[in-house]
Amino acid sequence: MNTHTAALMNTHTIDTNAPVISADAYDTTAFYTDAGAVPTVTNTTAPDAVALPSPGASTAQLLAAAQEAGRRSVPTPLAETALVARPLLRRAGLPVPDGPLSYTIAPELTIRYAHPAPSPVGSAGCLGDDNTLLVTGTLRRVPWARAATAVVVLATAPFGPVLFTLTPDQASLTPGANLAEEPRDDLHLATLEIPASHVRRISPELLDEARLRAALARSALIAGAAERCVDLTVAHTTARTQFGRPLSRFQAVKQEEARLIEETALVRTAVQAAAPLDPGGPAAHVVIAAAKTQASASAAEIARIAHQLHGAIGITQLNPLHLATTRLWSWRDEDGDETYWARRLARPLTATTLWPTLTTTP
Repeated sequence: MNTHTAALMNTHTIDTNAPVISADAYDTTAFYTDAGAVPTVTNTTAPDAVALPSPGASTAQLLAAAQEAGRRSVPTPLAETALVARPLLRRAGLPVPDGPLSYTIAPELTIRYAHPAPSPVGSAGCLGDDNTLLVTGTLRRVPWARAATAVVVLATAPFGPVLFTLTPDQASLTPGANLAEEPRDDLHLATLEIPASHVRRISPELLDEARLRAALARSALIAGAAERCVDLTVAHTTARTQFGRPLSRFQAVKQEEARLIEETALVRTAVQAAAPLDPGGPAAHVVIAAAKTQASASAAEIARIAHQLHGAIGITQLNPLHLATTRLWSWRDEDGDETYWARRLARPLTATTLWPTLTTTP
């Protein structure tokens, strides 16, 4: 192992006395206080708090906050609120509610006009007196739906892509969770009327931007959780002794730690490449698709190495490692896994566009 890698390993420290938060201890109301101030996260697995970025924060600032939330396993939809829901509402021209927000892309919903207008052509109900909608169907695995003040829904209406908002109490909620026990709830809508004031027609480009924003937010969270795995693993192998010397002194352990740091650096670099970009801009597709492809592909390897070097203690509820690795396993598949985004990345690239895409600065 070279001196640069050793220096990287020595810079990673962690407070292993940080409290573990159980799934039933989520209290998202504590994360949002005065609507006119920048709220802070107070209930976290780290001793200090993560500030929720202001509405005018740059993409780089939002990514930094989301990455830190992922590193600390913060039990709140910070990334969903700051990187996805808020920007989409602003782009669509809808008011941004205070408090935690969530989102979902639901092309399978059945949507029709609540006030259909007569039409000389087309099927009945293809036109409406206004944009008031009747929505039927199920929004599946909505992140943090039970804790959100509003859910941003992107779907397809009779007139094309549409964005609207609803509150969880307007639907029948079936609780669910991912492997990390983060809420992933189903919302059942039975001919729910969405007022025209909560509905906006959107372009296909904004619908695609929503997918890119969701993937970028998840990639930033994965990058943070990967950093947490490095912190905990290096601390463990440094403190744990075997045969009279720390585990970190064994060559096989050094090699695995170096691989762990390398995979984490790949994810972090891929996410940072998107920081200067507008997720709605033309250059964002390739960079964000590459970031989510790399983040999802590395997540399993990062979790594997961390658990291998921790041994049996790493899978216990009392050890904080599981807070990071179960999130890695969950976030790897959410908002598109590596196969989905690798295909999205490769599809627009042909023999004539590949090299310019790789060599041109956005």
